[in-house]
Amino acid sequence: MNTIITKITTENIDELVPLFDQYMVFYKKPSEPDKYRQYLAERIRNNDATGFIAFNAHNKAVGFVLHYHAFSSVSLGRVIILNDLFVSKESRKKGVAAQLIEHTITLAKTTEAVRIDLAAAIDNKVAQSLYEQMGFEKDTQYFTYRLKT
Repeated sequence: MNTIITKITTENIDELVPLFDQYMVFYKKPSEPDKYRQYLAERIRNNDATGFIAFNAHNKAVGFVLHYHAFSSVSLGRVIILNDLFVSKESRKKGVAAQLIEHTITLAKTTEAVRIDLAAAIDNKVAQSLYEQMGFEKDTQYFTYRLKT
């Protein structure tokens, strides 16, 4: 597949929003493209998030990865949180997700991040398999906790 990967900017938010909307629906959230457009534009404009968007040979957006940047005191370095990864149904199993992850790995190296963190749904075996094929290791040292506010 002839895929072009480019950095997400405020100029390509309109191509990103339909994919992000599908992603949110996949995670059982309502379809709210206008709300997502505002959220994404604000994250990108404020440099709260970075990411990449994939286009097929027909210049149609077919996937994206969105990450946030944090720091680890214990590791004394930057951590990239690969927060969102999505590929449209018609473009799955064509290497698009792997290409998006590779771009994230390159970003981590160029920004001298000490690691990339991500989470996968317990029942998302396809994603888990891809992450493990790409060298990610399941954490056996720490549990994840959340407190909703």
